[in-house]
Amino acid sequence: MNSPTGPTRTTVFRPRSSRWILVIACVIVGVGLASSIVSSGLEALAAASPLLAVAAIAWWLFWYPAVIVGPDGVQLRNPTRTVDVPWAGLIHVDTKYALKLITPNGSYTAWAAPAPGVRGAHAGKPENMQNLPSSSYGAGGSVRPGDLSNTDSGLAALLVRSEWERQVEKGLIDVDATDFARVERRINWLPLSVVAGLLLLSVFTFALQ
Repeated sequence: MNSPTGPTRTTVFRPRSSRWILVIACVIVGVGLASSIVSSGLEALAAASPLLAVAAIAWWLFWYPAVIVGPDGVQLRNPTRTVDVPWAGLIHVDTKYALKLITPNGSYTAWAAPAPGVRGAHAGKPENMQNLPSSSYGAGGSVRPGDLSNTDSGLAALLVRSEWERQVEKGLIDVDATDFARVERRINWLPLSVVAGLLLLSVFTFALQ
């Protein structure tokens, strides 16, 4: 991860728990496949689509989603849709329920950066409120729980706001273009097709048994 003063290259943020969830899912799938092969031989691989579907869903929901901060803007890669927000089109960063990028024409929420629950908010320490970008602070220097740097939403917001402020300070953003900046949205057809295909194959496999 790059310095909080703002990335000089593209930085990819994922929740801290995503790696462990994916590893656990892959271990479960691996054990299931190994057990099937031991009990039924290599022929068991023909009916492995349900296990592969579990691994694919874990990857799709917990590893594929990300917040990608780069010199041109922020990309929110969610399970079903990817949104590219250019720096010129960003007017506010919110963390009430999750990282949300607000533009003149709409707001976009990051699946990969949820705000903390009550337990996560109470886990914050004084240092998690310090040295944040200026736009993180509210009245009287207050910090919303979702902005604490020990949370997923807070760490993602820290990266976004740091680069946003760096762009502003260096004069890299054309403020006159804010109302006309284009936010690009697209459906994630490839991962959706892979997951849907494995689920359909799993149903077909069960139907043949």
